[in-house]
Amino acid sequence: MNQHSLRHLIYVTLLAALAMAHAVWAQAKAAPPIEGVIGKLQSFTGSSLDVQTPSGVVHVSVKQPLTTYKQIPSDLSHVASAPYIGVASAEQADGKQVAKQIFIFPAELSGAAEGSVLTDPPGATTHSRMTNGSVSSPAVSHSRMTNGTVQKGSGTTLVVRYQDGSQTISVPPDVPVTEVAPENVTFSEGDVVYATTEKLPDGTLVTDKIFQFIPASH
Repeated sequence: MNQHSLRHLIYVTLLAALAMAHAVWAQAKAAPPIEGVIGKLQSFTGSSLDVQTPSGVVHVSVKQPLTTYKQIPSDLSHVASAPYIGVASAEQADGKQVAKQIFIFPAELSGAAEGSVLTDPPGATTHSRMTNGSVSSPAVSHSRMTNGTVQKGSGTTLVVRYQDGSQTISVPPDVPVTEVAPENVTFSEGDVVYATTEKLPDGTLVTDKIFQFIPASH
C-alpha cells in the first residue's frame, strides 16, 4: 500500500466511523462520547480552523488551552496495554485482515471514530478497513487470539472491540506503530486532522483538541 492510498484509507474510514455512535464496549468502563470533525484542513489561524468534509467546509473555533496531538514512534509491546487503538488493515485472499498501521490513542481520545468500516469505494477489488476500539482478550478461553502476548519481533493476532462488535486482525512483526501524544504541531493546508468538538447554545462549534494524522510510508 503506497502513502497516498494509506492517507486516503485513514481519511475515508475515519469520516465513516465518526458517523457511528460513540459508545464503548458493554463490558468496558463507560466513557463519555466524543463528538468531532475530521477532514482536510483548509485554514488554521490559531483561533479557528476550517475543515473540508464530505458535507462541506466546517468552521470550528479554538478554545484555550488548546492541546494538539501528533504521532511519535512506538512498537508492538505497547499495543496490548493501550486504552484505545486504531488499526488500518487490508483483507487478504483468505479473508484474513492484516494490519498495515496501528495508532495508539491516549485515554482522553477513547471513543474517537469508534468502529470498523470498509474504506474502498464500491466495486473495488481490494478490501481495506479501519478499526478503532479497545484491545480485548478473546471471549473463548481456548482461542489462540490474545491481547497479553503482543511482542515486538513476533507476529500475533489482535481482537479490537468497539460498540457493536469486534474485528480480529493479524499483526505482522514489522507493522508501523505510532503513539498519538500531545505535542506542538505546525498545521499546514491539506493536513488530515481530527478535532474534538463541543456545540455551544448559539450553534458555534469549539475545540480544544486537534490531532494531525500522518500515514506511514510504504
